[in-house]
Amino acid sequence: MKIPVALLLVMLVGATSVSAQVIGKIFPAMEAETVEDKIVKLPDHVQGKFTLLGLAYSKKSEDELNGWFQPVFEKFIQKNKGLFEGFGYDVNVYFVPMFTGVNAAATGTAKRKAMKNVDPQLLPYILFYKGELKTYKEALDFERKDTPYFFVLDKDGKIIYATSGKYTKTKLDQVEEVIE
Repeated sequence: MKIPVALLLVMLVGATSVSAQVIGKIFPAMEAETVEDKIVKLPDHVQGKFTLLGLAYSKKSEDELNGWFQPVFEKFIQKNKGLFEGFGYDVNVYFVPMFTGVNAAATGTAKRKAMKNVDPQLLPYILFYKGELKTYKEALDFERKDTPYFFVLDKDGKIIYATSGKYTKTKLDQVEEVIE
């Protein structure tokens, strides 16, 4: 049976991953904003498609999260041209830097910096969360602030896979293999 999964990020052997305890749970409600201040409510606004969410709540984890942008864009978002034009993936992908506590005040600055420094093609896939962290740390079982976390949601917003860590080509190749 072919499973049309958005982006299943497969753990590398020995890599620290998010606990399997989150698998099967509905992703907790989160309200985030685009660089243009448009509100996106997760998981409500992504229902109907499989979705990859990458979350980071520290500068170091955000830097690692950024390492996923281009490879994920090229593999799963960018439209193919020519002979392979009909092939591609129909998925939601969002990278979500989380601004919490005293850092919440920096959200506006981060948006302006993203608009200036990030490839305009990638901007629609970046959401900014500003608010408390406790709910997400508990519900999503992420404790290591210097690590980005990734969650694959099914069409109903249920977490079907979770992992963490920086981008590697091996991980992306494994993701592609699972999706196909």
